[in-house]
Amino acid sequence: MQNRLHLLLLAVGMATLTGCSRQASLMAELTPSSLKAVNLEETLSRRDELMMAYSMTSYDATNKAVSVVNGGWGVESMQKGQQLDLKAAGPAKALPISLELPRNGRIVASLVLIEIDDYDRAKHMLDKVRRVHNLVSGPAALVATATEVLTPLKYVAAGLVASGIGLQLVDHLDDDDLLGQSSVELHEANLRKKKQRLVHVPAVFTGRNLRDAFDYRLDYDIVLKTVKIRPVRQ
Repeated sequence: MQNRLHLLLLAVGMATLTGCSRQASLMAELTPSSLKAVNLEETLSRRDELMMAYSMTSYDATNKAVSVVNGGWGVESMQKGQQLDLKAAGPAKALPISLELPRNGRIVASLVLIEIDDYDRAKHMLDKVRRVHNLVSGPAALVATATEVLTPLKYVAAGLVASGIGLQLVDHLDDDDLLGQSSVELHEANLRKKKQRLVHVPAVFTGRNLRDAFDYRLDYDIVLKTVKIRPVRQ
C-alpha cells in the first residue's frame, strides 16, 4: 500500500512538472503602418514610384541564426504631401510578417524603402517576394552570423536569398535609389522583463539625389503575441 502511494505521488509530481514545462512562446509580428511623402526625389515627374522590402531574422540564446521571414510592398506611386495608411484594406495595404522569438534569443527586424527606376523589373522582383511572403525559412545559419555587422539592406537581401528566391537585392539597386533603411533588435528576455507587447518604430528617410532632396516618414509596428507551446508527443 505504501509503495502504491509512493508511485501515485511520483506520477502526480511528474505530471505537474510536465505541465510547468509548457511555456508560452512569443511571436513577433511586423506590420508597416504608414508612409508619408514630405518631399519627393523626383521633382520633374512630381511623383515617386516606391517599393518596400522587409524581413525578420531570429537568433537563439547562443547567437546562432535560426530562421528568417520576408515581406514586400509596392509598387506604389506617391505625390508630395501624400500619406498612405498601410494597414487599411486596399491595394496599398502592407501585409504583416511574423516569426517566433526564441527563448533568451533575439530577432532583428529590417526594412528598406526604394524609389524605382525600372518598373517592370521591380514588379518582377515583388512577384517573387510575394511567393514566399510570411513563409518561414530555416535554418538561417548561412544568412548571417551573429558576429557580422550587417546593414538593414544586407539583412533583407540575405533573407530573400535564404528563402530560395536566388535574388540579391543589392544588385537590384544599381539603377534604383535606396531612400532609406531601418532596423531594430528585439531581445526576448528584455521584452518579458518589461512586459512589453508593442514596439513602435518611427523612421525618417532624408537625403539628396543630384538637385532633388527627398523626405519620407515611415512608421512600422512590431506586436508581440503569446503562443502556447505544447510538448512533442513521442
